[in-house]
Amino acid sequence: MLRSPMFYLLFVSAFMASLLSAVSSFAGSEIYFTNLAGQVMVDSIAVHKADHEMLVFSRGVLLKKYIVQLGSHPVGPKQCFGDSKTPEGYYHISVMNAKSLFHKSLGISYPNTTDIERAIKLGRSPGGDIMIHGLPNGQEHVRRNRYRNDWTRGCIAVRNEEIDELFEHVKVGLPVVITQ
Repeated sequence: MLRSPMFYLLFVSAFMASLLSAVSSFAGSEIYFTNLAGQVMVDSIAVHKADHEMLVFSRGVLLKKYIVQLGSHPVGPKQCFGDSKTPEGYYHISVMNAKSLFHKSLGISYPNTTDIERAIKLGRSPGGDIMIHGLPNGQEHVRRNRYRNDWTRGCIAVRNEEIDELFEHVKVGLPVVITQ
């Protein structure tokens, strides 16, 4: 059955509102798994920039919390290409790249309409290529705490073993919400 574009817009809005509500209810909670179980599939991701946390869910249940590094200027939403800010808003996983420059990567559907409009008002390009990724290739054996500060150009970085784990449990199209 074909539905109107308004139906899908309302559906996505309701879904994201329920995801934000679920995320809020887990704030401060430490109930999650250390490793994602074999066949469980992640169906949504929430990133809280201020807490440097990425939460992954399946059917509204928090599965795991990851500590993340962000763009080198993480406060506020991404304004335009080159500002080293991590975007804020509603996105989805757009691509899975096993041969990325950063071990593996999950592409995020940045920019969305709001991001494009914001950049146009500034007379700039919004940029693109925002990913959830591992460490730069060739730097897999650096000290564990080498990448504890924000260092990306706007992406969301995790350790290589964490992006490997995510790669096994996500699919293209999965919703991602990024908040301050």
